[in-house]
Amino acid sequence: MSSLEATVSKMSTSPQPAKSLAIEKIKQILGEGRFIEHKDEMIPFLTEWRGFYTGDALLVVFPENVQMVSDVTKICAEAGISIVPQGGNTSMCGGAVPSSEGNAIVLSMSKMNKILSIDTTNYTMTVEAGCILQNIQEAAKAEDRYFPLSLAAEGSCMIGGNLATNAGGTNVLRYGNARELVLGLEVVLPDGRILDQLTGLRKDNTGYDLKQLFLGSEGTLGIITKAVLKLFPAPKSINAAYCAVPNISAALELLNCARVESGDSVETFELISRQVLDLVLKHIPGTRDPLTESYEYYVLLEIVSTKQDDNETRKNFENMLEKALESELILDAAIAQTEQQRQEFWALRENATESQKLEGTSIKHDISVPISSIPTFYETAWQAILGVEPKARLIAFGHAGDGNLHFNVAQPKNSPSKDFLAKWADINHAVHEVVKQFNGSISAEHGIGQLKKDELPNYKSSIAIDVMRVIKDALDPKGIMNPGKII
Repeated sequence: MSSLEATVSKMSTSPQPAKSLAIEKIKQILGEGRFIEHKDEMIPFLTEWRGFYTGDALLVVFPENVQMVSDVTKICAEAGISIVPQGGNTSMCGGAVPSSEGNAIVLSMSKMNKILSIDTTNYTMTVEAGCILQNIQEAAKAEDRYFPLSLAAEGSCMIGGNLATNAGGTNVLRYGNARELVLGLEVVLPDGRILDQLTGLRKDNTGYDLKQLFLGSEGTLGIITKAVLKLFPAPKSINAAYCAVPNISAALELLNCARVESGDSVETFELISRQVLDLVLKHIPGTRDPLTESYEYYVLLEIVSTKQDDNETRKNFENMLEKALESELILDAAIAQTEQQRQEFWALRENATESQKLEGTSIKHDISVPISSIPTFYETAWQAILGVEPKARLIAFGHAGDGNLHFNVAQPKNSPSKDFLAKWADINHAVHEVVKQFNGSISAEHGIGQLKKDELPNYKSSIAIDVMRVIKDALDPKGIMNPGKII
C-alpha cells in the first residue's frame, strides 16, 4: 500500500477528522504557493463576478499538472469533500462558485495554462484547461491559423470553463458551439482516474464519444484538464457593416441574403436594439453611434474570407448591402473602412453587458428559439413581461444568426431595485413559458449552474432529467463534483 493510500485509508474511519486530515494531505501534496486557506484571500474565488452568489470553501487549490488534480480528487473522494472546478470565474449562472455549506474545495485551473502543441497540418492545438481564451486565439494567429470561439470575457475566461459550459459566443453561426470545436479531452474522473482521450482524429467510430459527456456538464461529471482544439484557416479579409433594419423580420431576411450572396461566409450576425445602443453610449466612454439617425434595430454583420485583400468578396459585400438598401431590408449602413472602425462597431456589442450592469439591476434571459420564430417570440415575450411589470425596459441583443437572444429586462427608471427584484420569479416564468411555447431553450449558451437549476425540470422532459441523473450517479456516485449545479 502506498503512503497516499495508507493516509486515505486512515482518513476514512472518522468523518470530521478525516476531512481535516484530507485537507492537510492535499496541502502536503501540492506544496507552498499552490493553495489558499485564509478566508479573506479566498473571497475572489468564492464570489461570482456579478456578486449574485457567494459561497464558502475549506481550501482553494492550484494544481500544476494532471497528476496533482488526480491526487487531490482521490483524497476528496475518500473523505467526502466536494470539488468545485473553476476557470476564470466568469460564469453567468453561478456555476463556478461553491455553496455556503463550506464542505468543498475550489480547484482553480489557473496554473495549468500551457499551450502544449500546435499541429498546423492537422489544424489542431493541444492546450491545458487553464489557458486564457484570448491567448489561444493569439497563439493560433501566430501560426496563421484561427480558433473561432469568441466571447466578451475572452480576456479572462479559461478554455476549460468554456468547454465545461459549452460556450457559444459570436461565431456559432459559422463554426458551432464549443463542443463542435473539440476533438479530444483529458479528464480527471470523480474517483481520481485520468481519462485520456487527447486525440486529434476527426474520424473515430470506436464506441461512445465520451468527450461529449463532459462538454457542457459544468464540472459535475469530471474535471477537464486538457483539450485538443480544432483550428481553421486564418481570416485575411473581414468585411463588417453596422446596419439599421426596419424590424426583426427584415433582419432575418438580410441574414438569408448575406448567406446566399457570400457563399455562406457570414461569420457574425448580431442583433442590437436601440435601448442597448443607448445604454452603451451612455455608460462606455469613447463609443459613438455609427449612423447619423436613430433607428429601432441594428445588425452587426461580418463576412469573412481567407484570401488576402479579397477585392471580389468586398465588392460582393457592398453589392449585397446596396441591394438590401434598395429593397428596404436595411435603412442605413456604415461599412468599416479600417480595423479600428470595425473594433468601434464591436465595442457597441461587446459592452452591452457591462453597460447594463452600470445602469442598474436587470433580470437576464439567455434563450434560444428557431431562427424563424425570433420575431414572433420577441413580441410575445415582451407582452408577457409587460403583464408582470408594465414599466419594465427591454434590453435585448444577441446572436440572431443562431437563434440565441439575451432577452434582458431592466428595472423601471426611478424605481427601487428591491421592488423590481421581487418580481424576478414572475418575470422569469413569463419569459420561459413563451420560450417553451416556441420549443426553445431557457439556456442557449450560459449553462444552468445554480441560477436555473430549479427551473430546468419545468422545461426539460422528465425522461431527459432521469437520464442525466443516471449518468451523474454512474460517474459520480458520491456526488462530490460541483454539487448543487444543473441537477
